[in-house]
Amino acid sequence: MASYEDIFDRMDLRDWCDAGASESPMSMAQLLAKNSGGTGGDSGPVLPFPSLDRLHEACNAIPQSRDMTLGVEHGFLAIKDSLKFVLDPLTQPLSWMLEGALYAFTTIPWWVLIPLLVWGAWAATRKIGVTVFVAIVFLFFGLIDHLDVALQTLAIIFVCTGLSVLFGVPIGILMSRSDRLQKVMLPVLDMLQTLPSFVYLIPLIFLFSVTEPKLYGIAIILYAIVPVIRLTDLGIRLVDPDVIEAADAFGMTAGQKLTGVQLPLALPNIMAGVNQTIMMSLAMVVIASLVSAPGLGVLVLRGIRNLELGVGLVAGFGIVLLAVVLDRCSKAALQRIDPTHEAE
Repeated sequence: MASYEDIFDRMDLRDWCDAGASESPMSMAQLLAKNSGGTGGDSGPVLPFPSLDRLHEACNAIPQSRDMTLGVEHGFLAIKDSLKFVLDPLTQPLSWMLEGALYAFTTIPWWVLIPLLVWGAWAATRKIGVTVFVAIVFLFFGLIDHLDVALQTLAIIFVCTGLSVLFGVPIGILMSRSDRLQKVMLPVLDMLQTLPSFVYLIPLIFLFSVTEPKLYGIAIILYAIVPVIRLTDLGIRLVDPDVIEAADAFGMTAGQKLTGVQLPLALPNIMAGVNQTIMMSLAMVVIASLVSAPGLGVLVLRGIRNLELGVGLVAGFGIVLLAVVLDRCSKAALQRIDPTHEAE
């Protein structure tokens, strides 16, 4: 570090550097060097990258990397109470919806609930093959004593996917109508889509109790809402301008064009977004089991923690079956609504 010390000395900043001297803990590199009998400095001729820790060794007035992470933590904790005060009443209905769905799916007798779900699959798809497959999957869950946890996972998916579509489609519509809003929203959507799923849980754990269903509900919605927003925006923007011009020639209002022209033509893209939202919700349910989300994810987590290979694999296969059921039902429902759309 002599090279950086020389730089600060030549810039006559030594007094400023020494004035910032403090008893700060050693960095990991310094600790390892001390334990190995070294000095922790770089004696070679190559100038090391001027990271904060490197510069701090030469000038104590420059903060360390740990100061930045502590600043982020202290900043979040400083606004935590205000955020909680605002978010608690806004998100409380989500807890009620999740609790209600879980209560309904776990208390209704299986001989009532399973026929209702199978009938719902038939009503949405009108396909015997898909309906029979749904019935077989639920019978399989019952035979291996996984029916209760599978229904818990399904209840969470229904609530979180429904809310994702409820909020995502209007946001996508607004984005399609405003280039400025799209430019603002795209970086936010990029961040939500690329942020590791575990990171969603970190701030939420500090804001809400792990016993509150909205903790994992918010994480699932934030993680899964991106596809339906993106594909709604894309679908409406891909509507042929000649069709919009013809609608204008007929004197249709903006609302009539949206409901009568743009949304029907964009429906395949919107349904593709809904399908991806369902898949991402299922993926996040497993992660959300770390913060008390019930369902098949708990068994996957148990298999990891206790090294129970069979438990984890069977629960994972159950999640795959639910994903296939929801995927086939959503695609068949789209094909029924829009016969020109060919199911994959």
